[in-house]
Amino acid sequence: MILPFDRPGPLTPPPEYARLRDTTPVARVRTPDGREAWLVTSYDAVATVLSDRRFGLAPPGSTYPGNETLFQDGEAHARLRRLVSKAFGPRAVEGMRARVERVADEHVAALARSGPPADLVGGLAAPLSITVIGELLGVDAGDRAHVQELAGTGGADFVFGDEEEMSRAAKAWEGLTAYAATLVEARRAAPGDDLLSSLITVRDADDGRLSDGELVSMAATIVSAGYLSARNAIATAALRLLTENRLADVTGERAGAVVEEVLRLQSGLTGEPFPRFAQTDLDLAGVAIAAGDLVLVRLEAAHRDPRHFAGPDTFVAGRDSSPSLVFGHGVHYCLGAPLARLEVAAALAALARRLPGLRLLGTADDIVWARDGADIGPAALHVTW
Repeated sequence: MILPFDRPGPLTPPPEYARLRDTTPVARVRTPDGREAWLVTSYDAVATVLSDRRFGLAPPGSTYPGNETLFQDGEAHARLRRLVSKAFGPRAVEGMRARVERVADEHVAALARSGPPADLVGGLAAPLSITVIGELLGVDAGDRAHVQELAGTGGADFVFGDEEEMSRAAKAWEGLTAYAATLVEARRAAPGDDLLSSLITVRDADDGRLSDGELVSMAATIVSAGYLSARNAIATAALRLLTENRLADVTGERAGAVVEEVLRLQSGLTGEPFPRFAQTDLDLAGVAIAAGDLVLVRLEAAHRDPRHFAGPDTFVAGRDSSPSLVFGHGVHYCLGAPLARLEVAAALAALARRLPGLRLLGTADDIVWARDGADIGPAALHVTW
């Protein structure tokens, strides 16, 4: 079996996921770049891969020369996470709630004044995401369009892409880190009330403090991952709710549950967790995995496992089920999860409140999807009201 599998529709997972989950939840596949890998589709096996430290982000024995990001394993990752979490906690995100909701409302109000029609990617998802990330890191308003451009990878797939795509992604990362270095230098000279300033000053008796290289890598990672993932999540969530005529539900008492359900259904479509490598010989769901084997999890399949989600293909806000794995599980659980939830909820609520007659122009099948790095989302989402 060769990845990727065909989809019957833009919002519908490949039927092959269900077949494999029921018969071979850990199956041998070939990646788009020709490597052999294990594809994991059941909820239990996916949760194990994401949380078991016998699975790492790099092959066993690998070192991380020059890697000063959170995308590594072991104590190096644990130290960075301990330091970063001091400044990137739920309390800090909660302090941003009013501002995020106000920015979302302002963008939707601007759409209402200028439209219809409108593009929810260019008019809401992208500007909201870059504004939030910009304010989080103290990026001057005049620089945000430039940072937004740097955050993209030119459509490159840096996980399974060819040599040209890898080169394009590397060039984009170099540009982003170069800008991040100037930002760190500026914040050192004039600290502000922002996350980056907090990261510069954070210190721990055991872990010390973040080095310049770590600060630059952290700032670049927050911009790249935070902007792209939030932009795509907002646009895809709006698409699904409009397709199912559920946008109005985001203004009710169950708004939070609606957001959680839409994230469950779209996770994996807008981005899968990074591939893992077995660090030792092990057994996974009765399958022998060898040290060094490449392992790929599929959240779309795991979140439709009927043993954990009753009627898994049906939209049920507030369902009684196992927790979703939208933001990962275990030591690599996404530190930005509270902020991502806040941005998606704020954008959807503003749309529902200000544009109650909102509907798609055309159908979901008409949408062109764009890839940036490991994430994918609508290139544009044209609507009217």
